[in-house]
This record gives sequence, structure tokens and C-alpha cells, in this order.
Amino acid sequence: MVDDVVVGPVNLAERVDEALAVQALAFGLSADEVGVRRHIVLRHLLNPGARALGATSLDGRLVGFVYGMPNDRNHWWSTVVEPYLRTNGAADWLDDSFVITELHVHPDFQGRGAGRRLITQITDSAEQPRSILSAIDTESPARGLYRKLGYEDLAEQVHFPSAALPYAVMGAPLPLRRR
Repeated sequence: MVDDVVVGPVNLAERVDEALAVQALAFGLSADEVGVRRHIVLRHLLNPGARALGATSLDGRLVGFVYGMPNDRNHWWSTVVEPYLRTNGAADWLDDSFVITELHVHPDFQGRGAGRRLITQITDSAEQPRSILSAIDTESPARGLYRKLGYEDLAEQVHFPSAALPYAVMGAPLPLRRR
């Protein structure tokens, strides 16, 4: 468990540049990709029910963040993943689900519990009975964490138009599984 990190609500719109700096390190984003994602994050935060949590070091530095919202089938992400889910008989996961839109932790703080605390705390307050997310379709520490929390693969080899690598869509009943 991370004793030197506090997880709680964060005004992500005010701290978007700090959050994207964490995402760039954690996810390997270029400056151009960060610029595009900045606009996307700010637009997402305007959606009904969107909320964010931050993981802050004791000196006030943002070292991780998560944000999400109730899923809307009209959102771009849903329209891309729906055919993959439908093929696997899982399209109903797009209804009455809380979407984890982004979850990133600074590499220096990964593997110490900050990601687990972020995702469990944000989903604990969700009104929806389940959660969905997408993750790069590889066996990574992130996918391992999601599985430990109860997420299962709903679709693999999902191709987003702007992504070089395929993704997996995962879903879990809420509340998420604890240790």
C-alpha cells in the first residue's frame, strides 16, 4: 500500500496538464498526443456524471489519476467497441455501466497500490451495477490488476482508429473485488 500518497477528489480540469504529464510518462505519449488528449479530457469532463480522483504525493504533486462517467452508447468509445462486444454477446455491458475512461500512475509509484485505490474508490461511488474499461491487449501489470479486481475480458483485439496497438474491453460487476 502506498503510505505516501493521498487519494481523493481532484479538479481534473484545473490539473489537466499535470495529469497528462503523468499519462505521458506512464503511457509513452508524444507532445502532439498530449495536446490532442488535453482537449479530449476537458470535453469528457463536461459529460453528465463525469468525475475524477487524484493520487497526490505528500508534497502535493499529482502522481496518478482516474476519471470516468456513466456510459453513453452515443459516445465515440461506445460506438467503436459495440460491434466487438456484440460479436461476443456482450453488447449489454454498454448499458448501465460506469466507464473508467483513463487511469494512469506515475512510473515511480506503480506497483504500490495507488492504481488499485484510485479505481476502487471511483467505482465505489458509482450508481451503476458494473464497470467497463479498455486496456492495451497485452498481458501487463494493469490487466493483471483489473483481473484481480474482478474485470474479465469482454472483447479482445479491439482496434481504435488512432491507436497502433489493439485493446481489450473488460467488464466487472460492482463493487470491485477486494483482496
